[in-house]
Amino acid sequence: MTTIKHLLAVAVCGATLMTGAAQAQTPEKPRELRVYNWADYMLPSVPKAFADNSGIKLTWDVFDTNESLEAKLLTGNSGYDLVVPTNTFLDTQIKAGVFQPLDKSKLPNWQHLDPGLLKLMTANDPGNQYAVPYMYGTVLIGFNPDKVKAVLGADAPVDSWDLIFKEENISKLKQCGVAMLDSPGDILPIALHYLGLDPNSTKPEDYEKASALMLKIRPHVAYFHSAKYMTDIANGDICVAIGYSGSFYQFANRAKEAGNGVVVDWRLPKEGAPLWYDSFAIPKSAKNVAEAHEFLNHLLEPKVIAPISDFLGYPNPNKDGMPLVGAEIRDNPGLTPTAEAQKTLYVLQPLPQKIERVRTRVWNTIKSGT
Repeated sequence: MTTIKHLLAVAVCGATLMTGAAQAQTPEKPRELRVYNWADYMLPSVPKAFADNSGIKLTWDVFDTNESLEAKLLTGNSGYDLVVPTNTFLDTQIKAGVFQPLDKSKLPNWQHLDPGLLKLMTANDPGNQYAVPYMYGTVLIGFNPDKVKAVLGADAPVDSWDLIFKEENISKLKQCGVAMLDSPGDILPIALHYLGLDPNSTKPEDYEKASALMLKIRPHVAYFHSAKYMTDIANGDICVAIGYSGSFYQFANRAKEAGNGVVVDWRLPKEGAPLWYDSFAIPKSAKNVAEAHEFLNHLLEPKVIAPISDFLGYPNPNKDGMPLVGAEIRDNPGLTPTAEAQKTLYVLQPLPQKIERVRTRVWNTIKSGT
């Protein structure tokens, strides 16, 4: 800035000769990158190594809800160059125009992504224009094998939603405890799909059908909660839950570490299940776009993304990175769906406000059991 002022002063005075000092260039601005990610959702050594190797000054802040992230994005100036929304929020935010398209010429490692999963993800990001998928998972059935076998026998349909939605099964499982996520956006699409209806239905009458199914089994559900089921299944306090794939993996390990004799297993039902995923996206207001692309391309390196999956316990959509992930994640079809199982998965989408109100009303009726 001092050099610029000096040059202007010389020009105003009409000087015709410039000194070597006056010709000095303005120092180049340090390269920066500001990232806003979920708490505890990155292997710490990855951003550190990127910053050390690239010389980019990296600021890494965290949030704990999609709503917190969305509030920043909708101001039009989030202050970040990369953010990590979950797919249904990504969908809404793309439509709101808060992101800028990716420059894939700067992402040569895009070639490592799984085409099958990318196709599924176009439900929220048409043409895969705005988001680099990071981690993904499903909503499925977690269970205690010993307790379920004791109640339903060795042939219990643990790989089917029949385990829960058929009254003859869940009425018996009631004695050892059944729990569900307190999430209409997860549970009602599963009920709709089980009935052969569109999991993203916009027809009010479909939600009444889903409600009828849920009310039939409601007396046999111990509770609806999106966190309690994890510790309860690891402690042996319940025997079946509908929850997130990664949660069952993590709490199965907790049970092992506790040495309490409880085994936690999980299955992706053969009828299909919802796929959720988190992605990195670049806000329209980002100031360090080149650096954002540089980090994204680094993250797409198979050898970089693989240890992150090992650390977090979630699969990633990198077809060349997954072979490097530990077998307990890579080869577990309940965590990493096979190519065949991928065909049964469906991606959830935001609903129109009118239908969202219908879904909320139906959910409140189900929870109250009336």
